[in-house]
Amino acid sequence: MRISLAEIMNRREGVTELSVPLEFSVFERNGVAYEVLRKSEVRVALSSPAAKRVCIRLEAQVVLSAPCDRCLEEVELPFDIRYSREIDFSKTGEERAEELDELYYISGFDLDVDQLIFEELLVDFPAKILCREDCKGICRVCGANLNDGECGCDRATPDPRMAAIRDIFNNFKEV
Repeated sequence: MRISLAEIMNRREGVTELSVPLEFSVFERNGVAYEVLRKSEVRVALSSPAAKRVCIRLEAQVVLSAPCDRCLEEVELPFDIRYSREIDFSKTGEERAEELDELYYISGFDLDVDQLIFEELLVDFPAKILCREDCKGICRVCGANLNDGECGCDRATPDPRMAAIRDIFNNFKEV
């Protein structure tokens, strides 16, 4: 959804409040697509305190579905997005981009709400996704989810694929 900021800059009185839909249903990051399970309307408040200046305030809630990094069970990732920024359009596009990194969601005098939400999700996305803190993961032998109980596999035997790495560590111990 694009919002024209030119109209806002022409008015100096009051705050324009809008409620706009979030148009994407999949969030893609590093080649992985995360389904958007729930999303709120994006509440946007726009004002112009001075000539060629616009204040943007934005709030939204988004819940994504992602696999746990250890056991691959689906996890709900809630995001409470709050954004506030003042943009000075009297500066050149390069100066604004250098200061605010807004190059991606401001095009001319248009605000791309979906792109702004996307950027905020990128910033807030967790480095590691876990279904719970004490997730046991999956068995490296049979692939069973160890959170559901023991599978009975012998996991004490080292993985033969790791032999080369184990040899490197053993060589460092000898030095």
